Amino acid sequence: MAANKSGRLGEDAAAEFLIKNGYDITQKNFRTRLGEIDIIATRGNYIVFAEVKTRRRNSMILPREAVDAKKQARLIKAAEMYLSTHDIGTLQPRFDVIEVTTFAGEAFMIEKINQIENAFTL
Repeated sequence: MAANKSGRLGEDAAAEFLIKNGYDITQKNFRTRLGEIDIIATRGNYIVFAEVKTRRRNSMILPREAVDAKKQARLIKAAEMYLSTHDIGTLQPRFDVIEVTTFAGEAFMIEKINQIENAFTL
């Protein structure tokens, strides 16, 4: 399966996971010239900027390892752009990484979804 297709399916699965866990999805695939945020959601006192990484279970690196310092910097800049153009009231920003692990093989079958809350900070 093509990486971009499995990535989109992973993002859809992550959004469903968040909804099932009490989050409200504000926006998916927020794009700016500075970067993209996969999912923006709210729950409680937080606005969550979530980066979704989908990998097969036998991948050489864990999904979270793909969110390196360079990627984090782009996410922070994109979040700053979002915050400068949207009124979020008293919500506190938080950066999460959502790992979607699939079984090996051609079919897209989720093995596990893991949300890492507050994975990195400004």
